[in-house]
Amino acid sequence: MAKQLKKWQGWFLFIGAMVVVFVLGLLCSSLLQRRAEVASVFNNRRTPMTDSIVAQNEKFAKDFPREYESWSMTADTTFESEFNGSQAKDALEQHPAMVILWDGYAFSREYNTPRGHHHAIEDMRAILRTGNPGIDGEGDIQPGTCWTCKGPDVPRLMREKGIANFYAAKWSEWGPEVMNPIGCSDCHDARTMDLRPSRPALYEAWARVGKDVKKASHQEMRSLVCAQCHTEYYFAGEGKYLTFPQDKGTTVEAMEQYYDSIQFTDFVNPLSKTPILKAQHPGYEIYKMGIHGQRGVSCADCHMPYISEGGVKYTDHHIMSPLAHIDRTCQTCHRQDAETLKQNVYERQRKCNEIRLEVEKALVAAHLEAKFAFDHGATDAEMKPVQALIRKSQWRWDYAVASHGASFHAPQEVTRILGHALDYAQQARLANAKVLARHGFTGDVPLPDVSTKAKAQAYIGLDMKSLQSKKKKFLDTIVPKWIQTAKQKKTFIEL
Repeated sequence: MAKQLKKWQGWFLFIGAMVVVFVLGLLCSSLLQRRAEVASVFNNRRTPMTDSIVAQNEKFAKDFPREYESWSMTADTTFESEFNGSQAKDALEQHPAMVILWDGYAFSREYNTPRGHHHAIEDMRAILRTGNPGIDGEGDIQPGTCWTCKGPDVPRLMREKGIANFYAAKWSEWGPEVMNPIGCSDCHDARTMDLRPSRPALYEAWARVGKDVKKASHQEMRSLVCAQCHTEYYFAGEGKYLTFPQDKGTTVEAMEQYYDSIQFTDFVNPLSKTPILKAQHPGYEIYKMGIHGQRGVSCADCHMPYISEGGVKYTDHHIMSPLAHIDRTCQTCHRQDAETLKQNVYERQRKCNEIRLEVEKALVAAHLEAKFAFDHGATDAEMKPVQALIRKSQWRWDYAVASHGASFHAPQEVTRILGHALDYAQQARLANAKVLARHGFTGDVPLPDVSTKAKAQAYIGLDMKSLQSKKKKFLDTIVPKWIQTAKQKKTFIEL
């Protein structure tokens, strides 16, 4: 015979059951409230969109106030970590070796660490790499292709003017047109707000290897909208058509094989006369090689974490370093305290940076010693093996350091790449010494002092005072005209 519950035990079970039911009711109510609010936004938009591309980000503010408010924080530049942050810092001042490595290319003029997405257009106008068209006879250095990732006006212009025509135009031609900073229509279909990369190069690269971007899962899309810009690319042909070199794979070796197969060169370094491959920022490729990418963690999971506000859960569109909000990024998976997690990141970055500095020393010496060999009678045929090694070394160095966050995304892969870069640089120096020995020189090559940005730029013949003066004139006279033109055409709403 079953034992009968005591009266107090029955009441305990009853009250416990009621508490459980009440908690479940609150949870269901919260979920339904969130779903109802989301459905209300999409079904009753105060600013309905009839076009997939709407360049003016302000038009999304009423329907998506939380996302818009957090997106506007990309203008903030206060965050700083051990390795940069959201401020623009002079990368050539930090690493003067890059002036020598990029001699013959516009990056030797000026190269700053990136600020938030809100500043992409103004930083593009101000950088000396684009030239100062219309000032003292100076024209465009770069083509229209350079605007590709700088804002939602770009997909609009591609549709209006044609993709190839957009790329082939002069850089200054799109100055009065690209006005709205990176925002909503860069990543979303304005009508449905579905995630959708808006740049054609990603679709084209995937199609060439038999894949369809449109069939990617939602979680994959949370990285692919980033991958349309944070990736390695080059300008193909006279029309400077933006192309992702992914046909043979996305590793540093596969991309090198691709470039070699089409005999592509970004520029020739005049010191060593070496045809150089300039990596852009293969962030997506290196992220996929790291543990987070391999485990299916998306870019947005770490750089755009969720925020719960009342009954609403939404994505933070501030888009910044995960170290700024460790409680909402790293600690959603890892149980260590914030300081420990931060130091884990810095440890990986420090170790990769240690090898990077050694590679830069060796590569600079390789370029300068090659110049010395040419100056002492070395022939093109003798120097070809040296140049081949310099090209291989610099491509690997650039691939590793140009990628945003590489030393944390995939520290093992970056260490491997930099290790090979150092090996190739040292092989180049040894091969160069043998060439010099054949010409009767067996001593140490006297190297110039290029230990600072100013010394390095002076050595390669850059008149920085003149260039900075032209930039100021350009910003003071040409850019205001561009902005006024955009306002008259009502293609730009000033914040």
